[in-house]
Amino acid sequence: MLGKIIWLTGLSGSGKTTLSKSLYSKLIKLNFKVKRIDGDDFRKRNKIKNNFSRKNIYQNNISIIKNILRIQKKYNFIIVSVISPLLKTRMMSKKIFGKKYIEVYVKCGLRSLFKRDTKNLYKLAKKGFIKNLIGYNSKIIYEKSKYKKVLIDTEKENIHNSTKKILLKTL
Repeated sequence: MLGKIIWLTGLSGSGKTTLSKSLYSKLIKLNFKVKRIDGDDFRKRNKIKNNFSRKNIYQNNISIIKNILRIQKKYNFIIVSVISPLLKTRMMSKKIFGKKYIEVYVKCGLRSLFKRDTKNLYKLAKKGFIKNLIGYNSKIIYEKSKYKKVLIDTEKENIHNSTKKILLKTL
């Protein structure tokens, strides 16, 4: 049986990784075989140098898709948390994985992202040290999906309710 893909997408700091960890924990407790793929960890582990150009972002997302295709049979669920701002790569995932693909848009406003800023990315971007932070000062804008997806607004929904909402859509 091929595992379901829960693809968490949204701006940096929106809560994708936190949500993926919560989902992982709940699914493991339900005795599912689960794999987490975090965009930052994936790049580091595979030594992918990403200057966050359109081409590099596309290639990184394609690498994640190829990785999922190699391991999908081993897991009931694969949880991906990656910005994936390009609609093209999410559409590709949707086409490749079909009904096994569940896209979750993790929404959060810029004001809240600045307040959270756990990695200090927005602070550095504001000071001009980062010149390509998607959603803030990048030429690459986050392209919203026009098809049905799960919407999680982390400004309004807590982690418990967000996790529960996703599980209701995936189990």
